[in-house]
Amino acid sequence: MTKSLTSNKDLSYDARAKMRPHPIPYQGSKRKLADLILDQLPGHFRRFYEPFAGSAALTIAAASTKKADEFHFSDSCSPLIAIWHEILKRPDSIADGYEQLWHAQLQDPRGFYNVTREEFNETGRPELFLYLLARCVKGSVRFNREGGFNQSPDNRRRGMHPSLMRRHISETAHLLGTARVRCTDYEVAIQSATAQDFVYLDPPWMGVSEGPHRRYHERLDFDRFVLALKDLVNRRVPFALSFDGSCGTRQYGRPLPKELGLEQIALFAGRSTQATLLGRNEETVESLYLSPAVETRDSSLRGKSPRQGVLIPS
Repeated sequence: MTKSLTSNKDLSYDARAKMRPHPIPYQGSKRKLADLILDQLPGHFRRFYEPFAGSAALTIAAASTKKADEFHFSDSCSPLIAIWHEILKRPDSIADGYEQLWHAQLQDPRGFYNVTREEFNETGRPELFLYLLARCVKGSVRFNREGGFNQSPDNRRRGMHPSLMRRHISETAHLLGTARVRCTDYEVAIQSATAQDFVYLDPPWMGVSEGPHRRYHERLDFDRFVLALKDLVNRRVPFALSFDGSCGTRQYGRPLPKELGLEQIALFAGRSTQATLLGRNEETVESLYLSPAVETRDSSLRGKSPRQGVLIPS
């Protein structure tokens, strides 16, 4: 999808993404876009922050390319961070737990998933949550109003094979072994960032995190988030923000204030999985915003089509 931007690379963006470990299936993961995003960031940083971590795709990519000396990632979803703690501290243990669950499901995958979901909502055990994420529809984390995980299983598949999951877990633990991971609010996570560091922000799209049918465990307060961005700009902390975009004719997200001085780049993210399931052929375009402290490295983006990446005038 980004071949025109990789003529000077040994491997395409897709190929590089597939070579990296990715133990946590997660809808909205920036795994395929990670290298394209990182290529907009000049130089080397002291610390790399990812405060809406999810699957930590950017942290994994940045660590594999030695983009920084230290890596700090976090999320406010405590069950997700519990998985990350196990991966980094007890990789064999969570791999063993996942393998046992995977084999136990084979006689009745649908029934076993439902029982496991109930058990997870009672106990919060991380290996149960990892299994659910590997089996649930589109790898999407969904909670009900009481905070219980309520996503349905994808009955077409059984989840990542245990041997492959073990390899992904082991390689991730080796790559991020010294990283700092914690469950905390994004403002707390980035308050120590400086001009020598870099922050990547990927909050949930507001079109799916607001209203009575919101699907994430926590909504994004737009006004509060803008104030946090202003603080980063005023402190001259380099950051990139994946914030909004479009799918077909539908637009997601509210316009960010122009006074932030952010540079907007449209990134082609491929066909929408949800639209494909509904029989529609729609492409997703995501917006990447660069703070004034970031100098855009790849000037070849200018004038390109959205499929290749295009700079959008403010």
